[in-house]
Amino acid sequence: MQKKLHIVSFNVPYPADYGGVIDVFNRILTLHRLGVEVHLHTFTYGRPPAAELERLCASVTYYRRRTGLRSVTGRRPYIVESRDSKELIANLQRDDAPILLEGLHCCSVLEALEGRRILVRAHNVEHEYYAHLAAAEHSLFRRVYLRCESRWLRRYEPVLLKADAVLAVTEADAAHFRSIGCRRVLLMPSSHNDDEVVSLAADAPGEGRGYVLYHADLSVPENVDAVDYLKDNLFCRSGIRFVVAGRNPSKQMAATLAALPNVELVANPDDDAMHSLIANAQVLMLFTNAPTGLKLKLLNSLYAGRHCLVNSAMVAGTDLGRLCTVADTAAEQLEALDRLMHTPFTLADIEQRRHLLGALYSNEASAKILLSEISD
Repeated sequence: MQKKLHIVSFNVPYPADYGGVIDVFNRILTLHRLGVEVHLHTFTYGRPPAAELERLCASVTYYRRRTGLRSVTGRRPYIVESRDSKELIANLQRDDAPILLEGLHCCSVLEALEGRRILVRAHNVEHEYYAHLAAAEHSLFRRVYLRCESRWLRRYEPVLLKADAVLAVTEADAAHFRSIGCRRVLLMPSSHNDDEVVSLAADAPGEGRGYVLYHADLSVPENVDAVDYLKDNLFCRSGIRFVVAGRNPSKQMAATLAALPNVELVANPDDDAMHSLIANAQVLMLFTNAPTGLKLKLLNSLYAGRHCLVNSAMVAGTDLGRLCTVADTAAEQLEALDRLMHTPFTLADIEQRRHLLGALYSNEASAKILLSEISD
């Protein structure tokens, strides 16, 4: 088995506190546990070097991302152009070990290195993801930028045909990459912060049935829109207690939710507080308007929470819908909430999650898919 691997990351993957870096960090952590010699190459912007990465990797090399107008060329997407590095290419050429590129962001390496075994971790179908970001963006300037970047990403995407393999997070994404002609595409679900299912059973009358939780980064436009939807369609039409928790809610959101007697806002909870909120909620509500990628918030909720009420977009391209209640209209969601608030969450439910999540969605299962691709 190949024991040496270069990983090129779009950002410093520690602390593992958002989206893609959670996937990258937990992949590195799992590979370290499996005895793989990881050489990490990571771009920096807004996140400092991390001693924890030095502990897990045989080497860590940092590269400055070239942000600003000098990377707006129109030749390549901004997220790619700003990570083009001659120093990175020179360092990768010092040996012939396989390379894992974390995201389309890092794929200038594919243009520069011919004949190397290079795999790409596709965190999303990026042009679709950016189009959804643009649709949710409230700032006109940001919306125009995101739309332009989406077009550039669509034009640039065929660079993936140069990769030996593309590792997709969902079957829907994998089907897309096959449709554009990628030579080898495999499903490798996201690595995440959860090692085992720790959901709490709630069998006794009233146990664990106090509230419904919506948790998210409350500064992200898509999540702000989700809270507005919940306020207009569910909070005001139900006597159920709701908790909204997450980072950086606006003063306007705080004032609006404070006026609702059955809604509590928990702003900027620490990790322990958020874990307690997730563990003790009777129902976790998870909604998205972007059916792209694999939502790490969904995995975390399934590993640590009880009933999960989701819309179709949240589980698109996965088989995780069988572990959730799926409802897309306000009427369906109100009916599901009323039912789930009176439905025990049992040990049998927990065992079902352990069986399905352990088979494909565990960090070790994902790491072994990668290792099978780079083994001699």
